[in-house]
Amino acid sequence: MNETSQAQAQAKQEHHNLVIEIRIHDEAYYQNDAPRVSDAKYDAMRKRLLALEAQFPILATHDSPSKNVGAKASGKFGKITHSVPMLSLDNAFDSSDVRDFSARVRRFLRMGEDEALPFTAEPKIDGLSASIRYANGVLVSAATRGDGRIGEDITANISTLENVPHTLVGENWPEVIEVRGEVYIDDVDFATMNAQQEHAGKEPYKNPRNAAAGSLRQIDASVTASRPLKFFAYAWGEVSAPLSDTQMGAVDNLKAWGFSTNDLMQICDTASELIAHYKSIEAKRSTLGYDIDGVVYKVNDLALQERLGFVSRAPRWAIAHKFPAEKATTIIEDIDVQVGRTGALTPVARLKPVMVGGVVVSNATLHNEDEIKRLDVRVGDTVEIQRAGDVIPQVLRVVDVKKAERPPAFSLPNTCPICGAEAVRDVDDKGNMDVVRRCTNGLQCPAQAIESFRHFVSRRAYDIDGMGAKQIEAFYQKGLVLAPAHIFTLEARNCDIKLETWDGWGARSAANLFAAINARRHIDFHRFLYGFGIRHVGHGNANLIAKHYLSFDNFLQVMTADNQDAARADLLSIDGIGEAGATALLAFFHAPQNMAVIDELLDQVSVIDAKVPDANSPVTSKTVVFTGKLEIMSRDEAKAKAQSLGAKVSGSVSGKTDYLVAGPGAGSKLKKAEALGVKVLSETEWLALID
Repeated sequence: MNETSQAQAQAKQEHHNLVIEIRIHDEAYYQNDAPRVSDAKYDAMRKRLLALEAQFPILATHDSPSKNVGAKASGKFGKITHSVPMLSLDNAFDSSDVRDFSARVRRFLRMGEDEALPFTAEPKIDGLSASIRYANGVLVSAATRGDGRIGEDITANISTLENVPHTLVGENWPEVIEVRGEVYIDDVDFATMNAQQEHAGKEPYKNPRNAAAGSLRQIDASVTASRPLKFFAYAWGEVSAPLSDTQMGAVDNLKAWGFSTNDLMQICDTASELIAHYKSIEAKRSTLGYDIDGVVYKVNDLALQERLGFVSRAPRWAIAHKFPAEKATTIIEDIDVQVGRTGALTPVARLKPVMVGGVVVSNATLHNEDEIKRLDVRVGDTVEIQRAGDVIPQVLRVVDVKKAERPPAFSLPNTCPICGAEAVRDVDDKGNMDVVRRCTNGLQCPAQAIESFRHFVSRRAYDIDGMGAKQIEAFYQKGLVLAPAHIFTLEARNCDIKLETWDGWGARSAANLFAAINARRHIDFHRFLYGFGIRHVGHGNANLIAKHYLSFDNFLQVMTADNQDAARADLLSIDGIGEAGATALLAFFHAPQNMAVIDELLDQVSVIDAKVPDANSPVTSKTVVFTGKLEIMSRDEAKAKAQSLGAKVSGSVSGKTDYLVAGPGAGSKLKKAEALGVKVLSETEWLALID
């Protein structure tokens, strides 16, 4: 880059930063009559902005503050695609889970118990995750986690936090770095906020996390600025250069560059040390001054993190050790039966409201009729409840099970409470009865239809903004959305529907909904498949299928072929797809009514082929089977590495197998591969091929 280009790039970043700051101060002054800086400081920022635009006219865009006076009207958050996905963590709930996690990591890496494997351990802050991007040391954007792939643009809001640097300090930071961490409110500030709420005659906030999330996601950034939000940095996304060789070293660098990090983070060499540090933090929990809900463990060596990689939703090299769920007692006032997307009848306990873990709980699932029988739970019982994983309320036991004059035992109905159709418990080939009773009426049952459409537009499927549960139910009840494709024809029918005239709607909200729908007319293969809500085909399995078949056309051709046995074998060859998933997929795609739904939907949307992970890999799209004992890598690591290079890992040998990687002890698979003429490689030859 020559000096002129470099100067322009630096000016662009400084200009972007000034625009953010000026907009925040404009909103504070013009919309809220609450200026946050002196007139002199504000004038200096505007003067510098004008000087940059005079030197580089390309920066003077139509929406620059230099072209406007005052603050723009509030609007919805934009979207930011994470260059590196923000995944969640798997959970450990007791010491045995922690020891299992450590053992799994060692097995994957083929490490013995006597080999050093340090972990970091740090408090798990109970706040809102955020990712902040810096270019040339200047804050340029920030986003919430969202669905892990796309988050909300909170750049203006995050810029108001006092301990988030607008410009990195220190030295040797990468040219591009996404700093990730947690936005939270400490206990003292939360108490002050609630005192102010009560003084103003308003409802107090339920807990610091909810207060932090609501504060950060304000359309008006000046409201965010008025809230006492803080930020702990503990991770990173995209970086243009390595931060360190270790997790601890990288976090130390984040601190040196101006971020607040947690002083309780430390290195532990064994699972026993991890558990001891967990107990130490748990003992200090009430005195920390901020909410935590557990301790996070991460493999300290970043090269080992790279080898361990990820499963569909979480890294293999990290886990969250959650604190025990808080418990409370309350009374069951009634038991209702809900009908879900797959027809499952789920009993739900309606509770006398009670505070559990900082949240008021008034409902708890009772799962199924076997669980009700096990608990012997009845209306009027006093029960002990907890929030499992500090999230889902569940009934643990009946406190007064021996009291006299209890009402009759509750039993699930044999008919659907919504549509009246028969509700049955399936029996498998071995004569085992399913624990779940299901309505047999399919999408003719209004409850199943509505839940199916809610799933279709959900975050991991089509992710259509503005189409929540209330909107879906209204469209269904009015007969406007009776099939997925009908969602994409709403705008064309709006001259008759006149959505903007409905209660709670207006011209802008209707236009926003139609724009959100149109933005999903091109949909990724795995989202398209997941959106149908096929039993046993979750987000992870949909991803595996998309990576295996690459295009929906290829997949559909296999699924609808007359030879279902071949299709089943092909599905089962995908590492991670089992009998239940294969059976459900074949049943779905061989049902004429489902094919009619698919054909109608494909008239409205196009399916984007799955991306091949590494098009330059010598094993891209090749089918690989591992057998025998691998001596250099563990079987899990070998599979993960192959999949990361675009290979399809299968559990069985067939004529479609490209490579069989055979270690000592290889048996029937090796014989079959030799009989079929499949290329057989030793582990060393395999590693040489993919190196």
